[in-house]
Amino acid sequence: MARFVGTYTPKLDDKGRLTLPAKFREALAGGVMVTRSQDRSLSVYRAEEFDAIADKAVSASRNDPEARAFLRYFFAGADEQRLDGQGRVNLSAEHREYAGLSKECVVIGSYDHLEIWDAQSWRDYQDQHEEAFSSAGSSALDAIL
Repeated sequence: MARFVGTYTPKLDDKGRLTLPAKFREALAGGVMVTRSQDRSLSVYRAEEFDAIADKAVSASRNDPEARAFLRYFFAGADEQRLDGQGRVNLSAEHREYAGLSKECVVIGSYDHLEIWDAQSWRDYQDQHEEAFSSAGSSALDAIL
């Protein structure tokens, strides 16, 4: 499994294409799924990882209205893509609008996937959550582990 970590600052071109970090292109060569994510960002999954999520998701309880709503939103907002020769992914107008993307973007690694943010939105998010991150310390990590 590829590990996606780090922060990168590519620019969105006039045709809606965004260059993904070169160090991840080999892992993404089999195709990617771009979908809406929380906090008005986009998620980029390797096709295999997206399929694994889908397999788990479809086995989730169909009796849970919140689960159904999440799955509908998640899958309806997905777009299968292949990186072009320059490592660019084409972001649909719907995705660009959803995430409020301007020319200045940020791509962050979230271990099993990448997230695409508008640069200002990412700065705002960091400002909003920095204190919680700093004060959580090891207790948040202990809860995860």
